[in-house]
Amino acid sequence: MDQKKEEKNGYDIIKKIDSLSQKLGLKKDNQTLLEIKSTNDPHIKELHLKQGSWDSSDPWFAIDKDDDKKAYAFIPADAFSQLIDTMKQTQQENFNLKLEKTIWQNIPADFDDVWVVAMEEIRNLAKSEDPNKPISIDLEKLIRNIKKEHPNLFINLRDFIPAQFNQLQDNHD
Repeated sequence: MDQKKEEKNGYDIIKKIDSLSQKLGLKKDNQTLLEIKSTNDPHIKELHLKQGSWDSSDPWFAIDKDDDKKAYAFIPADAFSQLIDTMKQTQQENFNLKLEKTIWQNIPADFDDVWVVAMEEIRNLAKSEDPNKPISIDLEKLIRNIKKEHPNLFINLRDFIPAQFNQLQDNHD
């Protein structure tokens, strides 16, 4: 029974590695699979090639022989650097989209002017924070503050409502 359980766990990790390989566009035949074995020295592990080639520039996958639920991926440093750059770029694009959405939700008179003011506020916030830590910005709050400080940058819908309706609204505020 324990052997079947071990085979099942090993099979699950192989399935995960195969799925990851597929997502990376790697063919199973080109997959490099290593086994990590413990030695008598707790500071030294041995890598054994189980499948593929030591010369492969594609990511390598390794399974810990002592714990077959653990799998590792080894990638070349330049590929890792590209991955980090891509993640940073994606994070920047995501932030820009969220800021754009927040600005549009507040009905700007001139989107570009609001964008410039918002980016200047963000730069000022970034300067006042620890440069080694990522900053967290509540975009809703940021745009509300800009709207209070620079109301001319936004359209006030009350300006387009007839006076008698504004009085009714004022009575309910």
